[in-house]
Amino acid sequence: MGFPWGIGGTTLHSLKLAAIPSSSSIFRPTLPKILTLYSRRHFFKLQRSILPFFTRDFSAPASAPALQTTPIIHEDQKVAKPQWRAAIDFKWIRDNKDAVAANIKNRNSNTDLELVLELYEKMSNLQKEVERLRGERNVVANKMKGKLEPSERQKLIEEGKNIKEGLVSLEEDLILLTDKLQQEAQCIPNMAHPDVPIGGEDCSALRKMVGSPRDFNFPVKDHLQIGKELDLFDLDAAAEVSGSKFYYLKNEAVLLEMGLINWTLSEVMKRGFIPLTTPEIVRSSVVEKCGFQPRGTNTQVYSIKDSDQCLIGTAEIPVGGIHMDSILADLTLPLKYVAYSHCFRTEAGAAGTATRGLYRVHQFSKVEMFILCRPEDSDTYHDELIRIEEDLFSSLGIHFKILDMASGDLGAPAYRKFDVEAWMPGLGRYGEISSASNCTDYQSRRLGIRFRPSDSSTNPKKGKASLAPPQFVHTLNATACAVPRMIVCLLENFQQEDGSVIIPEQLRPFMGGLHRIIPKSK
Repeated sequence: MGFPWGIGGTTLHSLKLAAIPSSSSIFRPTLPKILTLYSRRHFFKLQRSILPFFTRDFSAPASAPALQTTPIIHEDQKVAKPQWRAAIDFKWIRDNKDAVAANIKNRNSNTDLELVLELYEKMSNLQKEVERLRGERNVVANKMKGKLEPSERQKLIEEGKNIKEGLVSLEEDLILLTDKLQQEAQCIPNMAHPDVPIGGEDCSALRKMVGSPRDFNFPVKDHLQIGKELDLFDLDAAAEVSGSKFYYLKNEAVLLEMGLINWTLSEVMKRGFIPLTTPEIVRSSVVEKCGFQPRGTNTQVYSIKDSDQCLIGTAEIPVGGIHMDSILADLTLPLKYVAYSHCFRTEAGAAGTATRGLYRVHQFSKVEMFILCRPEDSDTYHDELIRIEEDLFSSLGIHFKILDMASGDLGAPAYRKFDVEAWMPGLGRYGEISSASNCTDYQSRRLGIRFRPSDSSTNPKKGKASLAPPQFVHTLNATACAVPRMIVCLLENFQQEDGSVIIPEQLRPFMGGLHRIIPKSK
């Protein structure tokens, strides 16, 4: 799952906590050198076509890239680290320009598609020019292999030198242009499923309603009041120690958190998921490759000053990175992981009564499901993930609804996203407790995760098996349990008139057999 205003979605609306410095310098490339083999008209034509896109400064993201360009050596001999590259299908984008433009508009993205296409055309033309010069260089090299008169050899040496100088200059320009193209194109959001409703969050379609709200014959309390009366958490002390939107869990609330985590892991593992704990600090490039923007002026990501690292906002990011830059065996798919981690989010802009208490916090525990699969299977596994969430929440006796989220609420990686919103009687509204997203190959093209289909053919003439070309996997993610939201749900839905709270039966074996949280004796 991604970075939403809440726990479950993939949208990034946020506040930048600390800028992450790039390990590469911000540079302004010099113009190509005038080459003797070019006519003055040819050179100025090339200069006019390339220069406008080199007059804006940009820096390449730091860290080990999935796919790299060649390092650029400047006149001062300093080497700029190359930008990692996503395997973006630019030809498909060009050929489907209208559909891509409509998708960008429907998702409220500010991507400049026209700039991307213009950069792509210029990069393609420059690549052809580079290939032409490489061909001329090879012709000259072949001529010099034979017996030559000294004057003829010297002439070829000069020609080869001129070609080499021109080629070095153009290759540097090509790298810069390619990196700029990547920088712009990586902001293009994933295409949306045809059935995704168009519009903002209020246009999301109801997929299913499970259960019904509980009828209370006594005044309903919210989780803040319940927590205070049962001595379950302390937000005031946490605010003094850490700031707003932090909390201490106390007494039975600690058992409840541990019980929720262990019960969820146990249930999801029964369905064939491999359990993981993950690093909670990752390179900023991995965050980017998963489709998020840690350097944006508005970001949900806590970045670590003077480093290229961030705190994770979801285990989706380190789990996505575990197979980065690899080709998986077909027989290993699908790979299903269930990961426990702490998560950290800035929650910028969150304010008001709807965000008080444990509902929206900066640090929380979460159990996340993640699947890597063949492209043709991702819709099926998306349905499986939402069924698992439905089974988990309904077994606890929670009333909730499942929504097919509208285009304006989809984060950049999501092809389609289902949200689960549970009824929270103390808050008097539904609140998001989970989501399940199909990201198709959006993340894998950035992370470099592919698989090689097992169906190979045999060449009868050579008697050798020909391997099928590798394909990008599809990735999916879903929240199995976001602990603070679940605590809100359980306290408010299972509160009793005498001030106690009933523990759902499924959780009791994971809480030492505790059946009820009762008021402490004074």
